[in-house]
Amino acid sequence: MSEIAKLEVAGKSIELPVVTGTENEKGIDISSLRGETGVITLDRGFKNTGSCSSSITFLDGEKGILRYRGYSIESLAEGADFLEVAYLLIFGELPSKEQLHKFHTDIKGESHVDEDVKKILDGFPKSAHPMGVLSSLTSALIAFNPSSVNVNSEEDMYKAIVKIMGKFPVLVSWALRKNQGTPLNYGDNSLGYVENILKMMFKKPNEEYVQNQVVIDALDKLLILHADHEQNCSTSTVRLVGSSHAGLFASLSAGICALWGPLHGGANQAVIEMLEAIKADGGDTKKYMAKAKDKEDPFRLMGFGHRVYKNFDPRAKIIKVAAEEVLNDLGIDDPILDIAKGLAEEALSDPYFVDRKLYPNVDFYSGIIYRALGIPTEMFTVMFALGRLPGWIAQWKEMRELKEPIGRPRQIYTGENDRPFKTIENR
Repeated sequence: MSEIAKLEVAGKSIELPVVTGTENEKGIDISSLRGETGVITLDRGFKNTGSCSSSITFLDGEKGILRYRGYSIESLAEGADFLEVAYLLIFGELPSKEQLHKFHTDIKGESHVDEDVKKILDGFPKSAHPMGVLSSLTSALIAFNPSSVNVNSEEDMYKAIVKIMGKFPVLVSWALRKNQGTPLNYGDNSLGYVENILKMMFKKPNEEYVQNQVVIDALDKLLILHADHEQNCSTSTVRLVGSSHAGLFASLSAGICALWGPLHGGANQAVIEMLEAIKADGGDTKKYMAKAKDKEDPFRLMGFGHRVYKNFDPRAKIIKVAAEEVLNDLGIDDPILDIAKGLAEEALSDPYFVDRKLYPNVDFYSGIIYRALGIPTEMFTVMFALGRLPGWIAQWKEMRELKEPIGRPRQIYTGENDRPFKTIENR
């Protein structure tokens, strides 16, 4: 017999089914609540509301668990590359060698971006934020690919997926090169997916680009760790926009805009801005740790703790090692990075932070790596979007294949009651 929740409201008692997930998560199905009682639930920020059932990502914040399609983030970061993980998220299983080769070949075949897109890019001033550029260019792809995706056709869905997987890194590199004033370029189809991204971003027109394996591995891990994270703000946006049957590119563009905010994808940018402010004030980490512990002080330590993880962010454990490897290999002398290491060491040993489980999170370490690689601060969220791309695709694909209804949240109205209209002469 299935579990039932009972609710009494306005003198009426109703029974609501309890839904249990494969990890024993429980949720009360309130689909019939308004129809039976005339009331709705109010859940600001949807912190207690499940918007969908999904088989893509499992997250347990209390235990510090993150799994893609059942595979732990630790095993994927250790044994798979980003393209394998992208395939896993989108299609449900890890690819065979043949499947991975075809996937990569098909992506490379779609990596050309129409030259007219450059004209759109030319319209942006050099000072334009790269996230605004990326969102606009992603949306512009619709004009160059106007036919809608037949979601009932596996072939159409696959073509749309490899198309955006091929073109998106080009747009990312163009956003960077526009920002830096360097010539736009295309990739090198002889390279792997991540190696190609690095070359497109950093190759200078007057010299040969030399790959660094430590950097490749670090970026590969970062992209894997950011690839999906359950029903967060940007993912929910992609699904909500897609629920209106908006196309994949339009839904992704909306997701990019949602990711842009400093409380979401912009958190790693906020980390570096905080570190720069500390440096400008003399670089005393102990002073700022004390400020962070003072409830009366408005200062907030960015990149520590997490809204979902109430333990150590499992992604941070992985990327902490990669950050150390990058800094050691590149031998960078940067006071900002020294301040970051000092804050992390103090937080991991200070009882105040340990007791409250305010550990450095993935945003803290990703910002350090991106800075070490020479990526401008305003590009950090663009890099986040590059990693999150396969997760957004997977969530959009799942939502459309499950034929989910259009998203339409309710509200509790708190405005004026019915008022008589007055003409302008009588106001």
